[in-house]
Amino acid sequence: MSKSWDFAKSALKLSADAYIGLGANLGNPRSTFKKCLSVIGQYAKIISRSRLYRSEPYGYADQPHFINAALQISTDLSPLELLYKLQETEKALGKEVLRKNGPRIIDLDLLLYDDLSLESEELTLPHPRILDRDFVLLPLNDLNPELSHPLWATKTVKSVLSGIRERFVADNPEPW
Repeated sequence: MSKSWDFAKSALKLSADAYIGLGANLGNPRSTFKKCLSVIGQYAKIISRSRLYRSEPYGYADQPHFINAALQISTDLSPLELLYKLQETEKALGKEVLRKNGPRIIDLDLLLYDDLSLESEELTLPHPRILDRDFVLLPLNDLNPELSHPLWATKTVKSVLSGIRERFVADNPEPW
């Protein structure tokens, strides 16, 4: 994180558009997502939310299907501050990591933060596997099919979706 970002943010009160991925396969994901919206709304403005997508598990197959969604938010928090708030939200909602790619009550991923590219121990932006996962791309497509990032060259969420090879989404999307 550069000091110039912190200075500009504090001097101009800038806000950023960010995209958050939501996933859950334990408990009642719809209920957890609604609680999540309430908590996130305390530190960011929720601009829009995708439909809900049911997907097969990724990485570790012996677990229930996931429900996935995405949010577009506006925030005055820096990327790392937002990441920490999302982690606090997960903890408050009962997240426990039992194993990598394993079952969970909630998983919140900071996918994009404006056009920022960042690679640190804590955070990589854009999220490194966005373009490989239909359960991330389909919810983002609901929010903005033309969404792109400078690291993706001319690719958009919509154009990547048309060529994705490995599919995990099992059913048609559902409303909240």
